[in-house]
Amino acid sequence: MKKLFAIILLTLSLCSLASPSRLKDLVTVKGVRDNPIIGYGLVIGLNGTGDGGGEITNRSLKRMFEKLGLNPQNEVSSKNVAAVIVTAKLPPFARQGQKLDVTISSIGDASSLAGGTLLVTPLKAGDGEIYAIASGPMSIGGLQKGKAFATTGTIPNGATVENEVQLDFDKKKSLRFSLNHPDFTTAARVEKIINQELGGKYASAKDAATIDIIIPFQYQRDVVQLLAIVENFKVNADSATKIVINERTGTIVAGGEVKLTPVAIAHGDLTIEVKGEGDKGAEKANSLYYIDHKSTLNDLVKVLNAFGATPEDLISIFKALKSNGSLVGVLELI
Repeated sequence: MKKLFAIILLTLSLCSLASPSRLKDLVTVKGVRDNPIIGYGLVIGLNGTGDGGGEITNRSLKRMFEKLGLNPQNEVSSKNVAAVIVTAKLPPFARQGQKLDVTISSIGDASSLAGGTLLVTPLKAGDGEIYAIASGPMSIGGLQKGKAFATTGTIPNGATVENEVQLDFDKKKSLRFSLNHPDFTTAARVEKIINQELGGKYASAKDAATIDIIIPFQYQRDVVQLLAIVENFKVNADSATKIVINERTGTIVAGGEVKLTPVAIAHGDLTIEVKGEGDKGAEKANSLYYIDHKSTLNDLVKVLNAFGATPEDLISIFKALKSNGSLVGVLELI
């Protein structure tokens, strides 16, 4: 109980002491992102824990034998084979020969992929082009994890990049930054600091999430150097006053300066009043507890903690305060 309240108090007290963040931690650059790639393949060498048949698996085995120069008359069935989906992430600027980690998941009724080997599997992106080839012996983790998730495994460095995504990054004349957490105040601060540091009107905030940058003449054909400089600019990111509540776990996280307007709260044996302008400060009389009108959630939590309120009490009070309009901030339930 006390640990939960301590976390809330720590979060609230740190909000006013937040240090500037590097721009690279606040934004993403348009075009610089991972691309998911996917393929269908077969895992062989299983010890009787494979699909043991099935239309897709049997046809895939027959087609594989045909490619190897064999000509089976009937579909081939084996419990040592499993049909799988292979997924990976193609990082930005991936080059031919670069290795990628892959994840393999069974799509049939195989009971375990332990000890299996993934056959050569092409991996395609959303445009239908093949960007990598995956193959190799699988790992399903430690013994306990293997028992729990035996139908999913990985191959570290299990895929090789065969096709590159062409970006021509060094030829760009402009860049677009997208804030990871859109906010008008933060966007305006990013624009200001970039223009200030570069010595001109190069950055322009288009909305709460988008900042466009014109490449200065001296950095044209040297965009990497420009980004290396800009992404290390320090910016004070702003955040909305928000309380996030997870009722299933009893977790409460508060961010920003969550303030309270004058209000009286009665919950069980506990009565609290946030007094208005001109009233006396905090004072205690029997079960009634007064808090100054400039109170924040920090002050309220201290009082509730002193009275031994439970997380369920706190959640109920926060909901009521928001419905009443006395809690200045956003209340989000997850």
